[in-house]
Amino acid sequence: MKTRAIVATAKGGPDVLQLTAIDLGWPAGPSDVLVRLHAAGVNPADCFFRQLGGYIDGPGPLVPGHDGAGVVQAAGPKVTAVKPGDHVCFCNGGIGGTPGAYAAHAVVPAAQLALIPDGISFETAAALPLVAITAWESLYERAGLKADEHVLIHGGAGGTGHIAIQLAHLHGARVATTVSSAEKAEFVRGLGADLAVDYRANDFVDAVRDWSGGGADVALDNAGAEVLQKTYRCMAPYGRIVTLMGIAPDDAELSAYNANVAVFNEMMLTPMWRGLTNRLAMQAQIVRECLALVAAGELKVHIAARFPLAGAAAAHALLERGGMFGKIVLTM
Repeated sequence: MKTRAIVATAKGGPDVLQLTAIDLGWPAGPSDVLVRLHAAGVNPADCFFRQLGGYIDGPGPLVPGHDGAGVVQAAGPKVTAVKPGDHVCFCNGGIGGTPGAYAAHAVVPAAQLALIPDGISFETAAALPLVAITAWESLYERAGLKADEHVLIHGGAGGTGHIAIQLAHLHGARVATTVSSAEKAEFVRGLGADLAVDYRANDFVDAVRDWSGGGADVALDNAGAEVLQKTYRCMAPYGRIVTLMGIAPDDAELSAYNANVAVFNEMMLTPMWRGLTNRLAMQAQIVRECLALVAAGELKVHIAARFPLAGAAAAHALLERGGMFGKIVLTM
């Protein structure tokens, strides 16, 4: 069948994103579901693939977008968990091969779908999956965060950061975060952060060491090598760091080595890229648990801006300018 989708016509800036008709590939497998999309989340990874190309080569164009939400339109004969008319969300596609969520329709394996509880909008549900999986895997699985531990979360006002603050707070941890303005500091304190450090005006290393009484037990890095090397200096002995940006070498003082700091990678797209179906099902369960927290009022997804599907290029341009609070979504 044909559907409307945003495709990356080449590698490059936001202007390479164009709305066009594509072949979707439905009917698909017996365990697949056709979803009529109402919203898609916009993530920094989408910009990465637009600039550099997908991880997976395929015969069709690159349709960006990992996060989608909408209504089940049809289901394969082996699907029992969802039915036409159900409201669902997912993290799937957008890395090449399978078309992503910047489209009017998506084909998704049933095991990767999460039912959206009553009262949660398609926009909120579409903004949640990737950042929820990333924060959950980073804090709960890689770092093994414990109640009463001190955790540093960089970029706390951003998409992943604002969810990570809340998950750490819900777990009973004490949360510090870095921000770039007084307005963002107020925002993150409202999410449960105990300490908000304006890194443009203050040294976050000294601030976190003073606040924690000797160093953070856990840190979540999404800022890159320079910030990660500084983070080594504010960790407690036997601390754990999770980085979304790749592990940086130790600093000149060997701070990470001398403090026995463990550093973990978190790349939540690996299961999709490598076809790890069991892990994809586990990630879908994380989304379901986070949706339940949203429904209970314990987790909030902040949507900073909304664009129509045809405005995907403008959405990417806004995201790349930085300074965002929370997430951007596309609406269909």
